[in-house]
Amino acid sequence: MDSSQQRARLYDAMSVSIEVRADPAVLYVAGSGQFTFADARLRFLQMLDAVDRNKATKVLFDGRQVKGKPETIERFWYGEFAAQAVNRYMIEGAVRRAPQFAYVLHEPVLDPKRFGETVAVNRGMWVKAFDNLEDAREWLRLPRDDARP
Repeated sequence: MDSSQQRARLYDAMSVSIEVRADPAVLYVAGSGQFTFADARLRFLQMLDAVDRNKATKVLFDGRQVKGKPETIERFWYGEFAAQAVNRYMIEGAVRRAPQFAYVLHEPVLDPKRFGETVAVNRGMWVKAFDNLEDAREWLRLPRDDARP
């Protein structure tokens, strides 16, 4: 893929939508649609705004309905962007402590090597990616009897 194709892909029309539900224990975010890097950044900022509004300390992002195959560089950029955005929200006082983020994704959106996760963690973000909802809920220490996703 040449650089003009990469730029066109990065600035593609937004196609991922999110639905946010807040509970006292967790912010549930369900994503669907076609992955684009530009859209993923916008949706992440929307999640952070919801974290702020709801004073959430945990976020469960269910992206099993998100399609696409992010390039390695996009995984890097997203991990870096997300960690910087969380840090900025903390510096500005929008969140008092780093929220815990669990992402549930399917390959190829989910990178089996978890490169984006590694980038974000190395920059101070409390995040982990999963291929199933049960493991994500367990990592977040959410009750098993909760009927929500």
